[in-house]
Formats: sequence, C-alpha cells, structure tokens
Amino acid sequence: MNALDRSGAATDTLRGGSRRRRARAQVRGVPLPLLVPALIGLAFLIVPLIALLVRAPWRSLPELLSSAEVWQALRLSLVCATAATAVSLVVGVPLAWLLARVEFPGRGLVRALVTLPLVLPPVVGGVALLMALGRNGIVGKWLDSWFGVTLPFTTAGVVVAEAFVAMPFLVISVEGTLRAADPRYEEAAATLGASRFTAFRRVTLPLIAPGIAAGAVLAWARALGEFGATITFAGNFPGRTQTMPLAVYLALQSDPEAAIALSLVLLAVSVAVLAGLRDRWMTAG
Repeated sequence: MNALDRSGAATDTLRGGSRRRRARAQVRGVPLPLLVPALIGLAFLIVPLIALLVRAPWRSLPELLSSAEVWQALRLSLVCATAATAVSLVVGVPLAWLLARVEFPGRGLVRALVTLPLVLPPVVGGVALLMALGRNGIVGKWLDSWFGVTLPFTTAGVVVAEAFVAMPFLVISVEGTLRAADPRYEEAAATLGASRFTAFRRVTLPLIAPGIAAGAVLAWARALGEFGATITFAGNFPGRTQTMPLAVYLALQSDPEAAIALSLVLLAVSVAVLAGLRDRWMTAG
C-alpha cells in the first residue's frame, strides 16, 4: 500500500469514526420523554407481526397452503383486486384530474366525499352499497328490472365493494401528483392546437405515470385486504365471494393454524407492496 492509499484509508476511517460519533451523539441527545413512547409505539406495531411469524406452523405450511380452498380464495382475491384496481383507474384518474385542474363550486365538498371511504368503517360502506345497489336499492332495483343485473352476493359484488374502499387511495395519489406537475406543459400543448383531452393523453399522463402506478399499487393492496364491505355486500360463499381475508376469518374459528398460514400469505403480499413503493417514498422524502 503506497502513501496515497494509506492516506485515503485513514481518511475513510476518520470519516467512519466521525459518523459513528455523530450517531451516538444524536441518540444521546434524544429526550427520554420522547424516546420511551417512541420505543413503545415501535414495539406495539412490530411485536404482533413477530408473534405471527413465531407462531406460524412452518412444518405444515406447505400442506396448509396446498389445499384447493386456499388456492381458490387466493385466485379469487387476486382476480377481484386486479379488477377493482382497473375500475379505479378508469374512473379514478379522471376524477383526480377534475379535482386537481378544474375550479368548480363545491370542489372541497366533493373532495371530502371522495376521501370519506378512507375513514368510513368498511361494514358501514357495505351497508351503504346494499342500500344503493341491492335488489331494493335506489339504483340496484333499476339495474335488476331493466338489465337483470344483481350485484350483491356475487363475484361482481366483491369487485364493487373492493373498488369502493380502494379508489380513494388512487385518487389521492394521482391528485397529489397532478398538483405537483407543472401545468405549463399542458398550456403549451394547447397553444400548439391540441385539445384539452389530447393534452391530457399525450402530455399529462406521461408526466403523472409514476403517481398513477403508486396509487394503483396502493389501491390493489387495499382491495386485496378488504374484509368488512365485502362480507356485508357480497357475503362469504366459497368459490364465488370468499376472498383471502374472509377465508382467514372463517379458518380462525375452526383451524387457527390455517388462519395463520393464510395471514402469512397476505403479510408477504403487503411486504412486497412496501418494497415496491420504497423508492418512491424515499424520493418523496
């Protein structure tokens, strides 16, 4: 090792030592009244997940997950969550554009109503869907009499329930991205003769594509984990409306090990979603 290499190594060592000292100083500088509740909160969030992993029946896990009922529920969950996300994209992206780009009376109220499913108890959302789209609902009775379409307690009902609770995640994400995007690109396209829809399709959509992708992933994950609105509006019928969360609830009453195994599948999906969105969150931070 020559003198230059030794000097570089010494510099790196000094920098590493300096970083460690700063980290220790920062830890020592945390007030105890803040550190203790923070650690309690961290444990409150992490310990249940650790308990799920500790109590998991790892030896019998392949057998539990290979049953036809599990794969049926998993397949139905994936199909319905994907369909609900597609519905959310088709109507949610234009809705987000309307909220972000168009000034109209009552826009704040509309935004509040759009985000209401985020805080509304899912069971209440399921009851509301029944009152609106059930056979005797204010819209459902016309769907039944005019088109013969019945949504409650069907696979299509699962998609509707999941889209109802998942779409606000997409709308919020896309609206935030639209507000951050520079509208002057759309104005420049308009001055060149493009219609407003052409500017949206050719200019705005490519600009906000990352926000749409992030919102779609969040909506898909929310739809995959939906329980309350689904069981209220679509029921719990194996092969038709029984998704993975419903299968977990049913298995917990008779076979706790199977419930844990199914929960591990949903946990793995959630971790995958977090890993997929990590770069976007870190960039936003």
